[in-house]
Amino acid sequence: MMLRDVMRRRRYAGRIRAASVVLLPVLAVAGCGGQDTPKPPVATQDGTTKPVPTGTGGTAPPVPTSSDGTVTKNKEHGPREVLVTVNVSGGLAGVDNQLTVHYDGSYTTRSGTESPRSGRMTPAEVAELRGALEDPAYAKVPARPSGEPVHDGFTYVVTYDYRVVVSADGDRSAALQRVLSALPDGGPPTGP
Repeated sequence: MMLRDVMRRRRYAGRIRAASVVLLPVLAVAGCGGQDTPKPPVATQDGTTKPVPTGTGGTAPPVPTSSDGTVTKNKEHGPREVLVTVNVSGGLAGVDNQLTVHYDGSYTTRSGTESPRSGRMTPAEVAELRGALEDPAYAKVPARPSGEPVHDGFTYVVTYDYRVVVSADGDRSAALQRVLSALPDGGPPTGP
């Protein structure tokens, strides 16, 4: 009776060791990438963005519409209104950065827990960024990534004029790349 119990325990311990040898590397690799694309923040009427709480279904605040239901766009923007917001997350360091550019060319970059940095684009740089954002090709960029995710790559969430585009490394169209290249400091904030 006692010998049988000892043999069962040894077999059980051997199975646990075998399972851990197989599962541990799988879990380690799974933790490095292949994360789900985060829900993009939603644009609010005052031009700011806010994250979508998990489990809410991602409903956005009301967008200004005309009587026939089409979105009305205010072509006259105040200088302090937000032109575009770019959130960057992921990478090896697990960054969570935000760049906000206003119509007057002023911008703020928030990187992790560091103090926000501010700057100002030249009028020519603002015109280049606006041109990239208003390009009809950018309007056709898919709202969600369609390719395979790059493990430990960055995810970009671009919010412009109540439209949110989520992209990832390895899945950027030429029109989206033009927008990202026109951002201040040579592109979206990817540093930790």
